[in-house]
Order: sequence, then structure tokens, then C-alpha cells
Amino acid sequence: MSASLEVKNVSLVFGDGPEQVKALDDVSISIDAGELMIVLGPSGAGKSSLLAVCGGLQTPTSGNVIIDEIDINDMPKSKHTKIRRDSIGFVFQQSNLIPSLTSLDQLLLLTHVRGRRPNSADRKKAMEMLEEVGMASKADRRPNELSGGERQRVGIARAFMTEPKILLVDEPTSMLDRNRGHQIVELLKRECHEHNVATLMVTHDQSILDQADRIVEISDGRLTEPAAAAARVASA
Repeated sequence: MSASLEVKNVSLVFGDGPEQVKALDDVSISIDAGELMIVLGPSGAGKSSLLAVCGGLQTPTSGNVIIDEIDINDMPKSKHTKIRRDSIGFVFQQSNLIPSLTSLDQLLLLTHVRGRRPNSADRKKAMEMLEEVGMASKADRRPNELSGGERQRVGIARAFMTEPKILLVDEPTSMLDRNRGHQIVELLKRECHEHNVATLMVTHDQSILDQADRIVEISDGRLTEPAAAAARVASA
């Protein structure tokens, strides 16, 4: 079975001459459907650049990004939006919910983005997704009526609403206390496995690493071997 997400020898360079910065340096990873990979690293290590490249938000200087056997670098930029809309889910540090919309409408908004009005089947699916993340009872609540962890749960439901091939997760615990953060990552892992979605999570939070199917470490734009990252975690 081919991996859902492959990053092959990707480098990302900003600037020229002595001002040149290499955000990613010959990075290669491969994530299968239903697998949760955590990339661990401090601020400035290249985590955000890796997510941007994988999500088609940033074109690498060299290398290839392959999503569901399609090399997105070979596509015109005009088609990147379609790939992001149809194949990629995003979970952000902050939930990025729209303040005026209820939890249910946050999910139904994705139907509008695809150019049609939500129907009864869409509403049923959205309620099922909210039920999966424990938020069906608060489907009519707006973001200011929810806790930080609840907003993240709605954001996770929204990410899975479009049945993505891959999920990109950016520091999901950074705005939460340790207990709620661990609950959110447990939820993400469960949803990743149940929906068979290749999931790439970047974080600096070592307390959640026990939820990973695989762990790699990033520093100065380069990835360590998985065994080296696992050894560091074991000794932490």
C-alpha cells in the first residue's frame, strides 16, 4: 500500500547569499493511512515550514510532496486550493472558529465552501462528527460559549468533516493545560485511526508523545532518525 503522504528530499530556502536561511534541509518522511506521526522540535526548528510544505501552502525549493499518489509540486498553484479543500484537514494551535457560527454551522460551512447549500445528509453527518468528539450536546453553542478544549474538539470535528486523506496538526496543546491537552491528542489519535487518515502532528510538548505511532525529531530543518528521537523521549 502506498503512503498517503510522502515528503521526498524536500528543502526550503529563504533569501539569498549570506542572508540565506534553510528552513528545511533534505527532509524525507512517509506516513501511511491511519498513522499518527509526531514531529518533535523547539520553536524555530522548522515545524511550521514542514506543515506549510505538506499542506501546499509553501512550494519547496527542491524535492517532492506526494499526497495520495499525486505530486502536488507538478500541479499548477491554481489546483492547490482544490487539493487542500478535498484532501487535507487542518487542526490549528487555536481552533480558528468563526465567532458568529454555532458548532454545527462551523462544520456545515465547509459545504458552502464547496459551492452548495447543506442538505439533511450534511446536517446528519455534521451531528455525527460532533457526537464522535463529544460535542453534539453543544451543537448550538458559539465559540465564546465553549472552553478552549471544547473549541479544539469542534475544530477536530470540522477537520474530519471533509473526509481528508491527510491531517496536519499544529501544536494542538499549546493553549491548553496538561490534562486537557492530553485528552485532545488522545481524541486526535482515535479519530485518525477510526477514519484511516494519515496524520502529521508537530509539537514541542513531550508529554503527549506516548500517543504517537511514530516519533521523529526536527532541529535546524533536519529530521533525526526515528530511533534517535525515540531514545531521547525514553530518557526524558
